[in-house]
This record gives sequence, structure tokens and C-alpha cells, in this order.
Amino acid sequence: MVVTEDAEGIAEIRSFNRFYTRLLGALNEGLLRSPYSLPESRLLYELGSRGRTTAADLAADLGMDPGYLSRLLRKLRDGALVESVSSPDDGRAQILSLTPAGVAAFQTLDRASHEEVAALVAPLAGRETDALVGAMRTIRRLLDPVAVAEPVIVRPFRIGEIGHIISRHGVLYHEEHGWDGSFEGFVAEIAGAFVMKHDPMREGCWVAARGGEVLGSVFVVDAGEGTAKLRMLYVEPAARGLGVGRRLVGQAIGFAHGAGYRRMTLWTNDILHSARRIYEGAGFRLVAEERHRSFGRDLVGQNWDLDLDFSRDTATAAS
Repeated sequence: MVVTEDAEGIAEIRSFNRFYTRLLGALNEGLLRSPYSLPESRLLYELGSRGRTTAADLAADLGMDPGYLSRLLRKLRDGALVESVSSPDDGRAQILSLTPAGVAAFQTLDRASHEEVAALVAPLAGRETDALVGAMRTIRRLLDPVAVAEPVIVRPFRIGEIGHIISRHGVLYHEEHGWDGSFEGFVAEIAGAFVMKHDPMREGCWVAARGGEVLGSVFVVDAGEGTAKLRMLYVEPAARGLGVGRRLVGQAIGFAHGAGYRRMTLWTNDILHSARRIYEGAGFRLVAEERHRSFGRDLVGQNWDLDLDFSRDTATAAS
């Protein structure tokens, strides 16, 4: 029996599929105001992009029934758009390619597709386009395991991302540790103060991102007396195991070095095992523990320290 949440999710996916099919005009007799259907246009695109290939390779790569593919190719051959020759390696196989008329048809479709997408995103602001592309990359990454992932970069936060960081802290810590809404308020207070009055020469926030998707973040704030405080490290579940947390902490430590801090501190809780391993690996030392009741849970808070003067000397000696 399908649970309610799954049923709602399936209904939402089906609704999106109907919307996207209409958006693409896939139900029209001709795609992009051309005389070619969506499957025919896809074959023209594949042949135009690949140059030469076989029907077997097309069927495998496109997940298309060989009989259906054969009928489509026959129609394109009859229209003088596709030609075939026997393979020199296997006389039973046919090498497919576009004719000059087929190349012209492919170029017309390719140009029309580019112009249609450009018009579609033209009303969007830059960040909205980034969000759209990021969502599409997320869909492909989740549904196409063999898709090549873009590299993860660590960069300064952008306007609008602080709200996202607050939201993700609230959701993840509730789902994974059962913390209540007071934790989201706690994070919002810290992040709000940072946005309102931080000195970019002494404090910073960095996000790990892949395409338009935020995968994690970390903050450095001035704690006074030559001490920097590392705050609010988080990594999205799908990005864990990729070294994202280590890179974010390394960025924070490097910034604190460059800003002239002599010491870095952080506060965490003993149940956050993955974060603690990252801190230990970066050279932090556990200096104090205290039981407390926060965020609807009984917790053990921990204070960790890093001697930046020592770390600087060690890094210089190793370089």
C-alpha cells in the first residue's frame, strides 16, 4: 500500500511531467514549429551531434525499442535526411549519418531550440536562472546515477543564501536529531547578526556549491581578543563523503590565518560525530564539555580550540 507522502510525491511528479510536456510542446505534431515529431527531432539531434553511429547504439543509449527506432529511421531515410552504409567491421551493421539535407534540418532545430530556451529564461533574474539550472541538475543527479557531476566549489555567500542556510539547518537538525524549532531560531539570530554588521575583513561566510545548488556552509565571526569563532558548519546529506566539510573548515581556518587571528574556537555537541571528526582532523582540541538542555533535547556541549599561531608555524615549516 502506498503511503500518503509517497502518493502526494507521485502526484506532484506527474503534474510536473504534464507541465513540462506542455512547455516543450511535445504533444504538438511538429516540435519547435518544424515538420518533425519529438522522437524524430531527437534522432536528428543525436545523429547531428555524433556524426556517425549505429542503430544498435542509438537504441541502447536512448532506451528506445529497436522496432520503433527502425520505423523512425525509415521515415527519415524516405525524407532524404539519413543515409546508411555497411560497417567495414561487421557487414550486418549499418553506419548511420545525416545527409546534407539532414545536417541543415539538424542545424535549424538546434538553433530554434537555443532561441526558445533563451526566450524562456529571459524574464528571469540571474539568480533565478541559477536556481532553475541547479534544480535541473539535482533532478538529473538523483534520477541518472551515471550523470557526470560538476565539481564542488567553495565560494563566499551570495545575497539570498543566508535564508536558505537557516532553513536547511532547521530542517536537517530536526530530521536527523529531533531538535525543535528553537534551533532554527538560534541559527537565525546568529546569521541575522552576521548579515547586519559583519566586517568582511574579519568575518566571513562561505558556501560549498555545485552548479546552482548549495551543498553546505560555514561562518567565521570575531570573538574578540584575537580569537575567531567557527560557526554553523553544515553539509547536505547527498554531499557527505565528498570532503565538503573538510574543505569548508579549511577555508575558515585559512581565512582566520590571513585575518591575523591567533586562536580559533568552536562550540558543538557530542552527538555530531562527523563534524567532530572533521574538527579533530583540522587540529582542534577538545577543551571543555558541559551537559545542557537545548532545542528540546538533553545534550552534551563541547568547546574546541585551535592554536592558529602553532598551525601557522606548522604550515610554514611543511611548505
